[in-house]
Amino acid sequence: MQRIGQALHISSNKNLILKGKNLPKLGDKVVDENLMSVGKVFDIFGPVSSPYVSIRPTVEEPHRFVGHILYTASSKHPKEKRRKRK
Repeated sequence: MQRIGQALHISSNKNLILKGKNLPKLGDKVVDENLMSVGKVFDIFGPVSSPYVSIRPTVEEPHRFVGHILYTASSKHPKEKRRKRK
């Protein structure tokens, strides 16, 4: 589990916008301090020195996470095995 940053507000397209500290990967699962699923990382934008992270929420009321610190639970995909060419 890695801290992403603090949720600032809800965007016009209903995504949570966070001020990023540690950058996650696109598609990573986002959780709160109680490990309750909040959504998935949708986009990373803004300046490299101070990026923002857009979270596509999977909860009914995403506005209750505004002002809270959110974390990422990295989705570990098993690496595909490559077959040797003959």
